[in-house]
Amino acid sequence: MSDPEANPDANADRGRERDQMVDRQLRSRGISDARVLAAFREVPREAFVEPGLAAHAYDDRPLPIGEGQTISQPFVVALMVEVLSIAPGGRVLEVGAGSGYAAAILGQLATRVVAVERHPALADAARARLARLGYTNIEVHDADGMGGWPEAAPYDAILVSAAASSVPSALVSQLAARGRLAMPVGGPHRQDLLLLAPAPDGRLTERRLGQLSFVPLTPGVARPDA
Repeated sequence: MSDPEANPDANADRGRERDQMVDRQLRSRGISDARVLAAFREVPREAFVEPGLAAHAYDDRPLPIGEGQTISQPFVVALMVEVLSIAPGGRVLEVGAGSGYAAAILGQLATRVVAVERHPALADAARARLARLGYTNIEVHDADGMGGWPEAAPYDAILVSAAASSVPSALVSQLAARGRLAMPVGGPHRQDLLLLAPAPDGRLTERRLGQLSFVPLTPGVARPDA
């Protein structure tokens, strides 16, 4: 979605930057799902970064968003979204909403996106951005990501945008029978990106997709969601 507060020339320039990002950072590195690529062409990443960093919105790196958190590198978001194989009509949970950027990408693909964020200031800002951009299928809650959001479970896909030493059992319990969960798992500085899916016998299958570094998934929330 284009930012309604930007002027047409600025929107056109940002649109070209998004196209270049998709071609150079995503498609050239193996992201091939047409719906995922289209979502990244549509969402204005500059609307989800600090105003002083807008010129770097399409750089191939994470950027700070406050509260010690970051907006993830575009390729990492694309990789996690693509492996979740989100179908139209799907219901998705994102843990660690941050700026709301990944939720916006997911909102282009799924019917309903539930995002939780433990930092109230970030949750408020994400809600405001998503509302301003016209997203009506995304809800952001102040909540402890360790517990997910059971009220809207089960989810066809769960994307965890923060790292932990293991996958919280509460998130596994909120996954649909044929759902998928993508999450970085490991130590504080380096993790394996895992894709988990329930097997017919009830066990979880596990696929390692590479190593990366995420901020930690930390329990607790300063202001419980009403």
